[in-house]
Amino acid sequence: MALIVQKFGGTSVGSIERIEAVADLVVKTKQQGHQVVVVLSAMSGETNRLINLAKQIDSRPSSRELDVLLSTGEQVSIALLAMAIIKRGHSAVSLLADQVNILTDNMFGKARVEEVAATRLKHELEHNRIAIIAGFQGRDIEGNVTTLGRGGTDTSAVEVAGAIKADECQIYTDVDGVYTTDPRVEPNARRLSHVTFAEMLELASLGAKVLHIRSVESAGKHNVPLRVLSSFKPDEGTLISFEESDVTSNVVSGIAFNRDECLIKVHGMPQGTKHLAKVLKLFADNGIEIDMINQINHKVEKVDYAFTVHLNDYLNALDLLTAEQQQFDAQAIDGLTNVAKVSAVGMGMKSHSGVASLFFDSLAQENIDVMFVATSEIKISVLIDEKYLELAVRALHKTFLTENE
Repeated sequence: MALIVQKFGGTSVGSIERIEAVADLVVKTKQQGHQVVVVLSAMSGETNRLINLAKQIDSRPSSRELDVLLSTGEQVSIALLAMAIIKRGHSAVSLLADQVNILTDNMFGKARVEEVAATRLKHELEHNRIAIIAGFQGRDIEGNVTTLGRGGTDTSAVEVAGAIKADECQIYTDVDGVYTTDPRVEPNARRLSHVTFAEMLELASLGAKVLHIRSVESAGKHNVPLRVLSSFKPDEGTLISFEESDVTSNVVSGIAFNRDECLIKVHGMPQGTKHLAKVLKLFADNGIEIDMINQINHKVEKVDYAFTVHLNDYLNALDLLTAEQQQFDAQAIDGLTNVAKVSAVGMGMKSHSGVASLFFDSLAQENIDVMFVATSEIKISVLIDEKYLELAVRALHKTFLTENE
């Protein structure tokens, strides 16, 4: 008998029919002799509906009150699923975040989980009940409702699994696993049976949409095995493993990409690390995450820097830099939005020479120019013109994952 946490996203519970199907899946797991805890998203489209209501009141609504509003979506789905399971003759109870003590910080809209008290959950499991928990939300130390932002229900599920020391956290979604790249861009993409934790962390951070990076980080923190499955046609899915030896090692396991990347250039700054540190501190103080940093030009006593930020932060970052331009003693500030990042990720890159040569040769053959590069032990990322993104993905997939299968 195993202790399993099952997470179902919005499309998986998007209608009464889908909720009934999820109830069948949960009950089947229970009948196999496992203990089950379920974490749910709101029904598909519900969060967007609530956001639209808020914006009819105020185009920039209070972040605290918006969290109060958005948290109601999960209350509906957990209650409906509990009803469906009870109707099938099994004991179930729906629980909000404060009932299972999911404690977060007070960053409304993108709160981070600090602790999950497992006392209530253990009590429900001891009484053979299926606990159904509202994902995406928590409470801060003052009791305020908070939400976790994009991918929040995945994170809730992993944090709950860590708190109760679950044997596995199963992420049910509308895709049946982790693929070598997005099949909508490359039809020859294939599903991976295993991915290492390190690879999944890189893929999630580089744009792969299957799992949000926070949930992968949480899995690493709690040492929780993850499995990605389809709620529509469940099978073995993709297991995210923590041991490299568990996985058949490929040189490259996946090609990730991100369209939501923007480039900002700061021209003619004085030489010296302290000047760059001022820019980075300005971004940090305003909650803007920097992805790639490059020194793109070096003139006499002057340096040009380039940064990439998320599309959502682009205008704010430009405004902040422009307002402080004199303080930085920068000659000019500009940016580009029509850029994208494409990356190759694989544990095998650590022990295989020539990967970079193949990577850049495949782009060169398609006449794709690279703006700048970032690497780690198991990844190569480049920034390119967005119009070449899909061509680049297909070229890299062919080089590493089709011809050499």
